Amino acid sequence: MAALHTARTAVALLAVLALATGCGAKVAERADADADGKTSGRKASGHYPVTIENCGVKTTYDKAPQRVVTNDVGIAEIMFALGLEDRMAGYVAPDYRADRESVPWKDGYEKVKWLSKKEITKELVLDAKADLVFAGWNYGFAEGRGFTPDALKKLGVGSYVLTESCRNGGAGKARGVMPPLEALYTDLTTLGKVFDVEDRAAKLVADFKKKVAEAQAGVPADGERPTVFLYDDGRDKAVTSGAFAGPHDIITKAGGDHVMKDVKDTWPSVGWETVVERNPDVIVINNYGDVTAEQKKQFLKSFPPLADVSAVKNDRIFVLDYVDLVESPRNPAAIAALARYLKGVREQ
Repeated sequence: MAALHTARTAVALLAVLALATGCGAKVAERADADADGKTSGRKASGHYPVTIENCGVKTTYDKAPQRVVTNDVGIAEIMFALGLEDRMAGYVAPDYRADRESVPWKDGYEKVKWLSKKEITKELVLDAKADLVFAGWNYGFAEGRGFTPDALKKLGVGSYVLTESCRNGGAGKARGVMPPLEALYTDLTTLGKVFDVEDRAAKLVADFKKKVAEAQAGVPADGERPTVFLYDDGRDKAVTSGAFAGPHDIITKAGGDHVMKDVKDTWPSVGWETVVERNPDVIVINNYGDVTAEQKKQFLKSFPPLADVSAVKNDRIFVLDYVDLVESPRNPAAIAALARYLKGVREQ
């Protein structure tokens, strides 16, 4: 994503460190806190303390964070879907074109302060008196500008890393450690524990799985699947989805064959020659940013190297919004929408 996924090649692996005392969290468990997180010399009763694992790092919370700042619209909507607006100090997100009125959690946008349409910064987080930042690697966290969980910890602010963006590989350059929908379900379940809304989280996960199953019911068990390429942005090279970003599961569960399923990353760049070689039947456009979906479509249709690609020749180009395609509560609905489109392609 041009604005949100700058510095796409992350540098050396940074272990996501423990959350700070401001949100009642630490690396090692402590048994001398009350349910409200205050030291009393006795073990806390009730839900807390609770230990969770996020991107391979275990953290113990003595109480729920009270002033969370999120980065990116999909991450804000995860909090809204869990009903955690009252635990948020605000959200950072560009002014996307995505519909914010018809989603079930639209009230979150009215209740929670929109802190900035630009990139998240330490100054913004401190001004908001945040006790936790919920963001992802290249979805807010970036070593190049010093905005990392480690840097925030030194300021007394905790971090929760979007599971879709967890780093993998020895060099720490690639992102993603599990299938995209599993990452969504993992974050909902884990945050349910952190904020003591486990029942709500479990219901969301069950509802989302049901929606996905209903969408898949219309996909033939056998038969050839249309091949699908996700076009995010880029002219010299194409920014696309690998196996660990949301589009992989959206395409696959909608009845398509994701042509970049062998790329073990979230949002990599690939050469156009790879796209031509894999000759997708359908191209899905990621709609966001200053370049409109229609402009992206016209580029694809007029770009000479793609002239003989099946999707371009047959004008099979489908548009989904950014928030549909990154890890978010909108992923199941996106699967249903793409499934309907691919059904039409199969029937042509």
